[in-house]
Amino acid sequence: MAPHVVETLAAGQQLGAALGEPVAAAVVGKGIASLAAQAATRKLTKVWAVEHDLLDAYTADGYTAAIQQLILKSQPTVVLFPHTYQVRDFAPKLATRFSQVLISDVIAIRGEAGGLLYTRQYFQGKLNGDVRASGAGPMFASLQAGAWRAAELEAGEAPVETFTPALDAAGIRQKPEAPFREAARAVDLTAAAIHRVGRRGIKEQSNIPVVEDLARSLGAELAASRPICDAGWLPMERQVGSSGQTVAPKMYVAVGIFGRDQHLVG
Repeated sequence: MAPHVVETLAAGQQLGAALGEPVAAAVVGKGIASLAAQAATRKLTKVWAVEHDLLDAYTADGYTAAIQQLILKSQPTVVLFPHTYQVRDFAPKLATRFSQVLISDVIAIRGEAGGLLYTRQYFQGKLNGDVRASGAGPMFASLQAGAWRAAELEAGEAPVETFTPALDAAGIRQKPEAPFREAARAVDLTAAAIHRVGRRGIKEQSNIPVVEDLARSLGAELAASRPICDAGWLPMERQVGSSGQTVAPKMYVAVGIFGRDQHLVG
């Protein structure tokens, strides 16, 4: 499972323990038996395998309809998602079907007398704000990568139950295309050590091999700020920051970085 998925499961376990409520997970798509089996090795009450031929390729209409039907069947109190581009595409639409909003990019959740408070960041991480959701429907939130630790996910055994939503091809308006290039990255920037470079600090493309040598000696991946990638010195898949990937490394080494706030957001 992808790191952001594992982090979301860990957040669900912790929230469920705090509220004294059961925690289930859902896997959506076609041919998802192996992924559902992976999720079933965690401490959950159930894993829903939401499967249909029309979910083979992602569409916002298909995912929204399928998960809406699952929510109506299972009646959860809170629905958590990883904060990914795909989730940002369909989850706001899903939330409005329950007269709710998606509270996005959440970094913490805590309970108070009036209900749950969701903490999210504003102005590229300069401010934290607490958001309180209200209403009768389930609450929807997407979680920022790295806000919860994947290592805190508890192992266990959970039953897998297949759920087949009632989907109609006429109700899916989008026509799936080939995945965006970003989905096929050749580098994993969630490695233990991330080494970053900034264009003004590095000054010249010929200086990048010096940083690459250091990254190799640390067993780290080489990442970059936006100016480096815009200049073509490194591929766009290595960009980290407010306009790039969000990572949660165990060690972060910055070399010649400008625009500190934008980088810390990522």
